[in-house]
Amino acid sequence: MNVRPDSVDLFVPGRLCLFGEHSDWAGGYRRIDSTITKGYCLLVGTNQGIYTTAKRHPNKLIISTTLPDGSKLGPHEIEMKPKKLLEVAEQGGFYSYSAGVAYYAQCHYDIQGLEIDGYKMDLPIRKGLSSSAANNVLVARAFNQLYDLKLTKRGEMELAYQGEILTPSRCGRMDQACAYGNTPVFLTFDGERMDVEELNPKQDIYMVIADLKAGKNTQKILADLNACYPKSGGKVGDDVRYYLGPVNKDILSRAREAVNDADAKRIGALMTESQRFFDHFIAPACPTELLSPKLHFVLSSPEIQPYIYGGKGVGSQGDGCVQFIVKNPEDQQLLISKLKEIGMDPYPLVIFAKKAAVPGKSK
Repeated sequence: MNVRPDSVDLFVPGRLCLFGEHSDWAGGYRRIDSTITKGYCLLVGTNQGIYTTAKRHPNKLIISTTLPDGSKLGPHEIEMKPKKLLEVAEQGGFYSYSAGVAYYAQCHYDIQGLEIDGYKMDLPIRKGLSSSAANNVLVARAFNQLYDLKLTKRGEMELAYQGEILTPSRCGRMDQACAYGNTPVFLTFDGERMDVEELNPKQDIYMVIADLKAGKNTQKILADLNACYPKSGGKVGDDVRYYLGPVNKDILSRAREAVNDADAKRIGALMTESQRFFDHFIAPACPTELLSPKLHFVLSSPEIQPYIYGGKGVGSQGDGCVQFIVKNPEDQQLLISKLKEIGMDPYPLVIFAKKAAVPGKSK
């Protein structure tokens, strides 16, 4: 008989979509139209995330949060009653995500409540790094570990996703892949089915993510792009489906190989190519958000070109964050300094090589 822990300390990172943004939900439309191309995404967890201590509570969901700027929210209490949890989830807002996951967990498992103390967060909010998904996976993982639900990472992802879609945020399934931590994963989306392949880079890949210190409206981006499915939107809709279908499939097949080979130069070139096609085929569907003047100013800045192999937008795109493939650890630090000089808030990221097992050494 397993003894359940009284409390658990958890860290869940954000997720960085290297390639394939929006194709997760686009591939979901295959459940009603099989002629739509499957979705393909390649992503990795960030080095930043949410740190919490969680313990069981007999009848409430209690949430305390420390934001990236050090300010504190809560404790906020929600009764662990399905009607109340669903009401909070559907209203939207900061606590809707946790309430959505708790509602779905309570509907499917024999659980009580949680008390969650989010004592540290160094992950930017609303910048395309899926802070909401990190929160959802964290709540799912807390229920899993404290109530011995025996969920795999895929199971935690599914619980987190089902909780999120109860909120006004109609995200795709890829965001919850932050459950895999710093392991890069290649995701395939075919209607309701998602396949996950863990990639094995041969050596470390160095990156920089930067908060553009601007703003984006993810819900508008998603609404405008979804309006092009399954087959609507005229020429603009045709272009959106072409990019998220055949173009994305081609780029992702090459990106998957480049990441496994840890070919930073090729990955950077693919990011630049991907951004160029995105601007041509996708941006016209939501120009107020996707023309992204700050993103393009930074990507084209002559001052940073010596340090990078390429870069592109992050998440749903827009003026949230930018990502770069850099040439080496020294250039990573030099780029961070340059980005700070022009008012950005940069973060280092290393996609670590998969360590080979040592023959004869026990685990």
